Amino acid sequence: MKKALALTLAAAMSAGLLAGCSGGETSGTAGGDSGETAMPAYNELTVGEDYTDLTAELRVISHRTDLIQDGTFQGYVDAFNEMYPNITISYEGITDYASDMTTRLTSNDWGDICMIPTTIPLPELSDYFYAMCDLSAIQDTYNFADNRAYDGKVYGIPSTGNAQGIVYNKAVFEAAGITELPKTPTEFLDALQAIKDNTDAIPLYTNFAAGWTMTAWDAYIGGGATADPEWMNITMPQTHDPFAPGTPTGDTESGPYAVYNVLYEAVSRGLTEDDPTTTDWEGSKPMMNNGQIGTMVLGSWAIIQMQDAGENAADIGYMPFPISVDGVQYASAGADYCYGINTYSSDDNKIAAMLYIKWLTESSNFSYDQGGIPILKDQEYPETLSAFDGIELIADTAAPSDMADLATNVQQDAELMLNADQTHVQRIVEAAINGDETMDDIVADWNEAWNAAVDENAPAA
Repeated sequence: MKKALALTLAAAMSAGLLAGCSGGETSGTAGGDSGETAMPAYNELTVGEDYTDLTAELRVISHRTDLIQDGTFQGYVDAFNEMYPNITISYEGITDYASDMTTRLTSNDWGDICMIPTTIPLPELSDYFYAMCDLSAIQDTYNFADNRAYDGKVYGIPSTGNAQGIVYNKAVFEAAGITELPKTPTEFLDALQAIKDNTDAIPLYTNFAAGWTMTAWDAYIGGGATADPEWMNITMPQTHDPFAPGTPTGDTESGPYAVYNVLYEAVSRGLTEDDPTTTDWEGSKPMMNNGQIGTMVLGSWAIIQMQDAGENAADIGYMPFPISVDGVQYASAGADYCYGINTYSSDDNKIAAMLYIKWLTESSNFSYDQGGIPILKDQEYPETLSAFDGIELIADTAAPSDMADLATNVQQDAELMLNADQTHVQRIVEAAINGDETMDDIVADWNEAWNAAVDENAPAA
């Protein structure tokens, strides 16, 4: 389906966001010509035509260990090498990616391309990553171009885009008697109860033990839960009590509280696995495929992995997170990990890296093959997102340059690193199991810490 989804990519960029990228010198040559030339910008490169005689050795570090092991990435390398036979590319996979890669970045000697950890504050991107081009040069053609941009420079190119929803097993839903996809938290909890009452499947699998999987819940508290693209990065870092019921919509069935309360209620009602500490991420994939699990809260990147984990690919569906604002259902959308280039790589390696990233982004069909939102705005959406027809996808608006570090600073001071650290989400599960804290107790604690951080970091009047 071509452009079947309406994608809101609000831009709210100040004039300061249009500064140019700096360049350098390289021995690489465009079109096979000889002589020195200035470093090209990412948007200026034409894959298959420019720098076809370039020799380089690239090391890529990725979180997608599965695609390394099954040969998918090698297939991409082989196809790229048909145009660039002298560019050698090797992959290294990291399982505990965000933590390990954040540490490795400080060494400078980690390779040439990596998936930029979300733990790196935007103002610090230039300490590690090369500025590939002006944001203004690609923001009209690339979805989520501003995801890893700062002060007008693009430091990361999105690998794919994610619609934020829920992976579910269609056969389990049918056996449970669920005939319509839930659109509100109440409807979703009722569906989970129906799965428990009428099937042997685990209604909602938390994947608690993996840790990183729990950060998925943070991805739903932005535009999808509020209908406001500015909420996450601009409004929330300046708002007191953002986790209170009904904030900011005035409806307890929407907003951040409603998202997290779904998890609390599901656990407290016995609608999740018996012992979350024994969950197994890799093992959950075939369990979802064969109908042992009804739902999992994960980004659209997980669809293909679940489909490929067994013989029942047709049973794997993907639905929007069950939140509606004023009777209208929205869904958050955003970039997956972004490709970043080591600022300490040689100029030739930087050019080779940009060529490979550009080919992966524009020509490899990676996004489509992985069930994600394509990065080029004119490319087709995969059929795996058919349940999102008619639903507006809202991407979080990037903060203007003078506020770029506000959200990070507030989160750090409040010790609530949204989308980066799972501790606060795991707390919900533990509290619901132990019964020692209510959801209101948790959000009261969060709000107290958040309010203090907002006051401490409030922009000067």
